[in-house]
Amino acid sequence: MTDALQKPTLIIRQYSQLTPYQDRFLEMKQLTEQRDANTPDELWILQHHEVLTQGQAGKAEHILIPSHIPVVQTDRGGQVTWHGPGQLVAYFLFDLNRLGWNVRTLVSYAENLMIALLKKYGIEAYAKADAPGVYVAERKIGSLGFKIRKGRSYHGLALNIDCDLSGFQTINPCGYAGLEMVRIQDLVPDYPSFETLCRDIIETLEHSGYFSEVQTIQA
Repeated sequence: MTDALQKPTLIIRQYSQLTPYQDRFLEMKQLTEQRDANTPDELWILQHHEVLTQGQAGKAEHILIPSHIPVVQTDRGGQVTWHGPGQLVAYFLFDLNRLGWNVRTLVSYAENLMIALLKKYGIEAYAKADAPGVYVAERKIGSLGFKIRKGRSYHGLALNIDCDLSGFQTINPCGYAGLEMVRIQDLVPDYPSFETLCRDIIETLEHSGYFSEVQTIQA
């Protein structure tokens, strides 16, 4: 945890409408390039229009079935994944050096955040050391991938709420052939909405102890 005198401000941007992946990707890169030691950290919570994103070292063969879904080449780690309506995406624009975090700390924080959210609704999930993300039994419910530039992170996590899983069926999700995806909707009958999960995340970060102040902006 950062020293009390060094704790940064966190700005949380919650997007109420579906937002294009490419726009947010370019915005994340620009913010990361332009920020300095005094720039507040940010967390963006949103849902994308349907898209496949290919990681920096992504292999084309993991896209199994060409479809109407656009493919965007990105610079995060990992292979190909799907984003779309009904999936909560959270982007972590954090100064890791200022927080005293390394990459493993960031990955564990994102995984544990998803695990804690799911536990609140009676879902027992876990992380795998050799396959980043969050799983329920052997099915994957949460994915993650980051880019670190000059000690600052961008990209983040994706948690399946009630999305259409057919997009995942056109790919090897995260590069794993035969990996089955699952949604919160499949596991609990009265499942939380995107807005409810946003509130849960905001509350968690407000009480995390890592930030001096948390400001929420409706984007």
